[in-house]
Amino acid sequence: MDFALLLNAFERTHRGRGWSRQRLLHECLRAAIRGGQLAPGTRLAATRVLAAELGLARNTVLYAYEQLASEGFVLPDRRGTVVAGSAGVPAAAPAAGGNGGLSRRVQHLRGVAGQDVNASVVFPADAMGAFAPGVPALDEFPLAQWRRMLDRAWRALTPRQLNYGDPAGEPQLRMAIADHLRAARGVVCDAGQVFITDGTQSSLDVCLRAFADQGDTLWIEHPAYGGALAAGRGAGLQVTGIAVDMDGIAPTDEDWHAAPPRLIYTTPSHQYPTGSVLSPARRMALLERARAAGALIIEDDYDSEFRHGGPPLAAMQGLVADAPVVYLGTFSKTMFPALRLAFIVVPAPLAGAFAQMQAQGAARGRVAEQLALAEFLRSGLFARHVRRMRRLYRQRRDALSEALQRHACAGAAIHGGTAGMHLALRFHDAAWDDLALSRRAAQDGIVALALSAHGTGNRMDEGAGWNGFLLGYAQVPAENMDGLARRLGALLPA
Repeated sequence: MDFALLLNAFERTHRGRGWSRQRLLHECLRAAIRGGQLAPGTRLAATRVLAAELGLARNTVLYAYEQLASEGFVLPDRRGTVVAGSAGVPAAAPAAGGNGGLSRRVQHLRGVAGQDVNASVVFPADAMGAFAPGVPALDEFPLAQWRRMLDRAWRALTPRQLNYGDPAGEPQLRMAIADHLRAARGVVCDAGQVFITDGTQSSLDVCLRAFADQGDTLWIEHPAYGGALAAGRGAGLQVTGIAVDMDGIAPTDEDWHAAPPRLIYTTPSHQYPTGSVLSPARRMALLERARAAGALIIEDDYDSEFRHGGPPLAAMQGLVADAPVVYLGTFSKTMFPALRLAFIVVPAPLAGAFAQMQAQGAARGRVAEQLALAEFLRSGLFARHVRRMRRLYRQRRDALSEALQRHACAGAAIHGGTAGMHLALRFHDAAWDDLALSRRAAQDGIVALALSAHGTGNRMDEGAGWNGFLLGYAQVPAENMDGLARRLGALLPA
């Protein structure tokens, strides 16, 4: 802390009050403590040192310190004087209008997973345990091998690579991802179409900024992934919810005519949150109608690697030539969320312009992590890990399904368990309040997100009938499922 600068600034704003130097220093230090510039636990300069720095008599500083101590703002100890732990910043008054100064675009954003923070329990972003969605089996990740790859990447870095990186991502990683997607997901792309981001939410924000103008229409699924809803509203788009049924997103002719989209966000491999898988016929119809309407489909393939039943389904992006699809993927589910690496595959005709946009504002860094991930993909360890997790998640899915059948399915049905890392427990009775039941489950230590809280806002009254629980099972040992399902079932109405 530069006390001379602090005192000079304070003196300028209080000039004309006729305070003595003792009073001026006392008031200055007290204001700095109350305003948080001198935080609790901060050790103040010794009186002799501060007097010399400010050109004051030592008695002047002693007086100021003694006054602060008598008021409870500082505490003397054997090593000097420290700011008291109870001293701090008073609660700020709410801004006019109650929005804290936020823009109108974000005043209506939802809480975690699309839940209205005033209507339902909000779970922390790092929630773990049963049945937090989107969290892989972190204790099963080959951490020792990953550490070795990171170490090799850091040791191989050149001084030049410590500078800002390529805004599109490290070329080695982009090539490795393109090779993996062609082989494992049927995506038609080359490395020049692949762009690295720091997560799916970042990918969404970039795509909505790049491919739509404010006021354009964005279709998202209803019920929806809350991050897509937040991104659409934050970008100033007109967000329209399109109902989801057992076969995925189901736009009607009326939807195409009444609210033609510029962008269509969908999770076809495992709809979030219901777990529906978009049928092949629906996929082809959506591609054809989008092309005819001049719309782009944003295909979020967030957990497609974990297919538990039926034949593998290729990504929509590769189903037809020059598909109007922007493909999103992430390593948060296949590896671990803290990695913060995801990617966008942009249609070839748009890749050049997209690269120019990224060059002006994309984050540039994390070179070592990107190079380590490229090696992880190239070495075959990624594919081996995914195969092992697919077997493990299938076992855990089976254990949860069987336990729910025993304890919770008298008034509910299991839906969406053929893929991914979560399933939906859908209530037969639409009158059951899944928001209230979600709160009760939280009080019992169980994360069971309410399906109805994932609505888009403009279709909530149309009777889509999605109320129940979203249950993530990837991180829950199979032997724990029966007891957890019993506790969950005990919360449901008789």
